[in-house]
Amino acid sequence: MKVHEHQAKALLRAFAVPVPRGDVATTPAEAKAVAARLGGRVVVKAQVHAGGRGKAGGIQLADGPVAAEAAARQILGMRLTTPQTPPEGILVRSVLVEEASAVARELYLSVTLDRVRATHVAMASQAGGMEIEEVADRSPEKILREWAHPALGLADHQARRLAFGLGLVGEEFKQGAGLVRNLFALYLAKDCSLAEINPLVVTRDGRVLALDAKLNFDDNALYRHVDIAALRDPHEEDPLDVEASKYSLNYIKLAGNVGCMVNGAGLAMATMDIIKLAGGEPANFLDVGGGASPEQIENAFRILSSDPSVRAVFINVFGGILRVDRLAEGLIAAVKKLGLRLPVVVRMEGTNVELGKRMLGESGLPFVTADDMGDGARKAVALAKGSG
Repeated sequence: MKVHEHQAKALLRAFAVPVPRGDVATTPAEAKAVAARLGGRVVVKAQVHAGGRGKAGGIQLADGPVAAEAAARQILGMRLTTPQTPPEGILVRSVLVEEASAVARELYLSVTLDRVRATHVAMASQAGGMEIEEVADRSPEKILREWAHPALGLADHQARRLAFGLGLVGEEFKQGAGLVRNLFALYLAKDCSLAEINPLVVTRDGRVLALDAKLNFDDNALYRHVDIAALRDPHEEDPLDVEASKYSLNYIKLAGNVGCMVNGAGLAMATMDIIKLAGGEPANFLDVGGGASPEQIENAFRILSSDPSVRAVFINVFGGILRVDRLAEGLIAAVKKLGLRLPVVVRMEGTNVELGKRMLGESGLPFVTADDMGDGARKAVALAKGSG
């Protein structure tokens, strides 16, 4: 789960990570009032779950309250389009108004999970303000890494090493080392999957501040953090993703026209691959899980079939925990209830497979059966092209 910059900065502040003074506004008048409280120059920043806002016109400098009001009026209500947004952009519903900082240097700092080493890693770079992927590609030697001990966490000497590697000295070095420790503490305490500050800045008066902030959270740990779950903004997510999450379904919308419903993430990825191998494009990733109920299957089917880009559906299930007859029960109920007219290709194997196939055959509904994954993919792709 992602949160807005102003929400991330509130959490950073709670863990003693210095951030500029500021507040969120949803109207130009509110932006003017915030700027008046702050005094001096301010920055008005669009609050959307995407990077690249500055280049897209979503970040503007304002000399005072009146200019902040004008900037907010221009930004609020715009559809911000960046490389990280859908082609149609994201509607800006709020802005962060914060004091402008006199920046002397821009740095980078983050904490995330290193899946290869199976532990957390803190990364720092003097190349702040750039996408870390670009730095890794062009100048990988500029990225410093410190891996945390799985039980002991990030040691003080590791935090100091990162601060030193950032080129911080004297009082700035002390601030930087403490900031690294506090960011790591937030990352662990709130079950983050990513805690990123880009840029981390050194101001002309010697302060070390998080000028921007991005926090992503492990969805599987949200039950432990009611406060974090309450920060979710469904407006920033695809409506079908939001609907799927209500039924504990793993759904991601893609750009193709073959709808996929699979049980198990590995099988789902293999299904998408084999659809592309057959010359088609998957319209989604949809994992109903190992023990889905007929009700979950019905809702999954409803969600993927409500995508107007879907021209055919490929159901690829191995019945282990999820019995094939339970799948068939859910499919039959969904097609009858929805009055679905899309072609549906079904490949099923596993527990009670013969019973499941018999149920589909006796349902009187036009399911297309497949012998294996390749056969199912080819049939689904052909049907999608034929109905397009």
